[in-house]
Amino acid sequence: MGRDCDLLVVGGGPAGLTAAIYGRRAGLSVKVLEKGVPGGQINVTYELENYPGFKRIGGAVLGRVMRDHALHFGAELIGAQVLSVAREDEAFRCQTSEGEVASKAVIWATGAEYRKLGAPGEAEFQGRGVSYCAVCDAAFFQDEVVAVVGGGNSAVEEAIYLTKFASKVYIVHRRDKFRADKIVSDRALANPKIEPVWNCVVEEIFGDEMVQGIRVKNVLSGEVKEIPVAGVFIFIGTKPNTEEIKGLVELDEMGYVITDEEMRTSLPGLFAAGDVRKKSLRQVITAAADGAIAAMSAYHYLEKSHG
Repeated sequence: MGRDCDLLVVGGGPAGLTAAIYGRRAGLSVKVLEKGVPGGQINVTYELENYPGFKRIGGAVLGRVMRDHALHFGAELIGAQVLSVAREDEAFRCQTSEGEVASKAVIWATGAEYRKLGAPGEAEFQGRGVSYCAVCDAAFFQDEVVAVVGGGNSAVEEAIYLTKFASKVYIVHRRDKFRADKIVSDRALANPKIEPVWNCVVEEIFGDEMVQGIRVKNVLSGEVKEIPVAGVFIFIGTKPNTEEIKGLVELDEMGYVITDEEMRTSLPGLFAAGDVRKKSLRQVITAAADGAIAAMSAYHYLEKSHG
């Protein structure tokens, strides 16, 4: 099954859907490949309060709005999983679970996945007390007690950020000292709102409708105890979805796509946008901005290379 288009967008999250909107408005034929529900990770975010224009909006609602916007301008959404991508002459051929799609340019907007603990209750309470983004959700825990899981820079920095909202922040770490940089660790340890829970792992996240606490196990003594918390923020790393383009474009040591400010990768005609690329802030608003820039860069590329 062959399908040709000017621009193929891989990933139907905020970056990919915004790219589709801008690509269509520039007159390109655009297809969007999404293996799940259009909207990406925002579909599992209960509410957003930091997306301009909406004081408060459900993540799934915003995902549907973005999808409908892209469809309104004539983008074609294809429910399929990408299997491989190849560059042939001046075109790209993308093998998917639904057949082959050929395009003149590609925007890779597959996002990144939060690494999961795998503890009981984690999946059940995601969006109901379990979070992977302090910037997104900290404000929902004003004057509450929360726990952060992890000990690297991201975990400790996010714990410090959470103290602006929460009354107390536990940091659960499997070792007896943080892996974060010394200056970050020292700042956290000096904060009266932060209490480390050393040498412990989370055995379970429990609650009723919302998170009510965690059970942690000391890896040295085997002791298990409960800690009442209203929220659990998990920061044990992220994994970019770049497996299918390894060897095609330059990636950093963590596997994120390296781009310039125009979202161009090391391979002409292939652009990257959103959480999948190397960047300092991963939010819905920055993903959407990346998508817009990538689409216009793809348009100018096609104007020069294909006329």
